[in-house]
Amino acid sequence: GAQIIVFPEDGIHGFNFTRRSIYPYLDFVPHSGSVKWNPCREKYLFNDTEVLQRLSCMALKNKIFLVANLGTKQPCKHTDPHCPRDGRYQFNTNVVFNDAGTLVATYRKHNLYFEYAFDTPTEPDYKLFDTPFAGKFGMFTCFDILFFEPAVNLIRQYNVKQIVYPTAWMNQLPLLSAVEFQQAFATAFNVNILAANIHHPTLGMTGSGIYTPVKSFIYHNMESYGGKLIVAEIPVISTDYKTDLEHNERFTENVHRSCSTFTSTSEDDQVCFMEGQEAPGKVSEKGTEQSPPLFYAEMMYDNFTFVPVWAEKGELQVCANTLCCYLNYKRDVLTDELYALGVFDGLHTVNGIYYVQACALVKCGGLSFSTCGQEVTDATAVIDFQLWGNMSTPYIFPLLLTSGITLDFADHMGWKNNHYFLSKNRTSNGLLTAALYGRWYEKD
Repeated sequence: GAQIIVFPEDGIHGFNFTRRSIYPYLDFVPHSGSVKWNPCREKYLFNDTEVLQRLSCMALKNKIFLVANLGTKQPCKHTDPHCPRDGRYQFNTNVVFNDAGTLVATYRKHNLYFEYAFDTPTEPDYKLFDTPFAGKFGMFTCFDILFFEPAVNLIRQYNVKQIVYPTAWMNQLPLLSAVEFQQAFATAFNVNILAANIHHPTLGMTGSGIYTPVKSFIYHNMESYGGKLIVAEIPVISTDYKTDLEHNERFTENVHRSCSTFTSTSEDDQVCFMEGQEAPGKVSEKGTEQSPPLFYAEMMYDNFTFVPVWAEKGELQVCANTLCCYLNYKRDVLTDELYALGVFDGLHTVNGIYYVQACALVKCGGLSFSTCGQEVTDATAVIDFQLWGNMSTPYIFPLLLTSGITLDFADHMGWKNNHYFLSKNRTSNGLLTAALYGRWYEKD
């Protein structure tokens, strides 16, 4: 009874090919909008469209909207200054068919991830398609989700509330696991995301889901090669509902409410945002004469500044460049696990170049400082916390990942006195990561 199905990136053509070796497998796709075409019914309109025909017939036969990813080609003339030397463009392309099998949208991936067989389109595609069951959908692919163009611009300019997202995402803990970031994106932008990740555990590629800002249906499995069809019915988010990410009006709590909801520590330990205060009030960690030591460790290929989270409860802060991160926490039980509060404010330069501002509470791989930032999948510590930072960008992705790569949801989040905060009263599972992952697009 599904109305729309989304397939993963690279699902048709796979991996390990060159620009030349993939060429015989590329379909020709007319740029959507230029012609109304039903490949199943009008097979002979264009040559080299076997894959499109097959997909179109699936959509028609099953009366379902279908989104798939494939390699496409487009001849170009040498008078075109961007035309590659072999006289053709090759694109990583998403196609959408409606329930009659008609091609209604094509999207060419803009942010390629070491995909030397494909070209970047000269201008970003902002692609929308209309459905009778959920209004308009937007579309982008994999690595696009980390950049302003076209993902953020598409959502902002066209007020899109439902997104289809084919991906072949390599998980990178602790901050960029597929399900973790997909959920954070849905929450940050108040959108529904239908995210189909290819299932290839040896390449670290797994983690698909159907996400709303408050609930998720996910599949993350690194053990077996069996994929899974995720089916869910979710409420449509109306486009009448205006969300302004810059001010996060939806999340702004009044000061009394944001304090009273965080009741894990006694009144005199409370960290609150007092009216007119530039920075949150802080209380020194009780029972310790000196503050815990700063240390540095590599996390996600970035040099984070950390402070250890040793006590059963307390308040900590750690700063780097212009960013200061604050944590107020209380553990249920003091377990034999090392946690650390880390900060990074700088240009990320490995496997892509983009500017990150991050405040992260993470479980370390072992008990020594050098293990902080390692990939960890299991934890037992249940923690109450309030995490906040004086972020310089409005684009904050709230990450909350628990033991076994499961997701949790914050009780409260939003802006208060130029600080973004995230709070949770008792995580549902052992905590792996609680983080504010800020993207400062202008500094990329």
